Amino acid sequence: MTPSQPSLDRQGLAAAVVAYVIWGVFPLYWYLLRHVPALEIMAHRIVWCALFVAGWLFLSQGRGWLRASLRPGVGRMLLVSSVLISGNWGLYIWAVTHGHVVESSLGYFINPLVNVLLGVLVLRERLNGAQWTAVAVAGAGVLWLTVQLGQPPWIALALAFSFAFYGLIRKVAHVDAVPGLAIESLLMLLPALGLLGWMHARGEARFLGGQPGSDVLLVIGGVMTALPLIGFAFGARRIPYSTIGILQYIAPSLQLICGVWLLDEPFSGTQAVGFGCIWLALLIYAGDGLRRLRSAPSPG
Repeated sequence: MTPSQPSLDRQGLAAAVVAYVIWGVFPLYWYLLRHVPALEIMAHRIVWCALFVAGWLFLSQGRGWLRASLRPGVGRMLLVSSVLISGNWGLYIWAVTHGHVVESSLGYFINPLVNVLLGVLVLRERLNGAQWTAVAVAGAGVLWLTVQLGQPPWIALALAFSFAFYGLIRKVAHVDAVPGLAIESLLMLLPALGLLGWMHARGEARFLGGQPGSDVLLVIGGVMTALPLIGFAFGARRIPYSTIGILQYIAPSLQLICGVWLLDEPFSGTQAVGFGCIWLALLIYAGDGLRRLRSAPSPG
């Protein structure tokens, strides 16, 4: 193992994998709320996530966690990341509830390639031969899928780049996973409450509208939002960002399965060719990661 290829942190790797699995099956959850406006779902995600995470921190640690987390420059970085993740949430929810789960999965197939690019260009991470091969094969698959659409896949590109830059900020920001998520949610809390108040005033909101099942799903959605983001932020700070980039293929693969097999969205043979390239790339990269884990020296 060369100095440019550090061994993978097993806890960070496990946290990242669990986060991506949860994100992979999220379309099924949001599909249950397809009768609720996407902006309202996004606002509730922010509100209940903020109350859940920040409330738990205040109860367990008092106000000290907030002062300790807001180091110089961190607040500005988390403000940017909160805007990025809120926009990502809103677009993704709209896409899922309007029958674009497969196209959304394309966005998250593109996203790991953007992460790899940022890892190499911004963080100066290095890839070995197998990793570059995986990136090339995945890039060919994404290019094939993009060409088949006949136009730029705007939803996919917006999802890919917004989450890639969000992940980069969370990797370099010197703040722990849970406090960072709490601050992000609190920064967007007032805008989210304002949006919900405006929607209720116009009679467009569905919350507390006589459908208790939907109300419960909206509240629990905040908790379900927090768990994978915490796992992602925990993992992103402990394993190479280029590894994060390839591991993220887990989520869109599961999203694709949900869209095609469970939600009956169309999936053509030409699409299967592109997605097959991407899955091959995942196997190449995962095999290289397992090889490096086995060759890592044992502690002590």
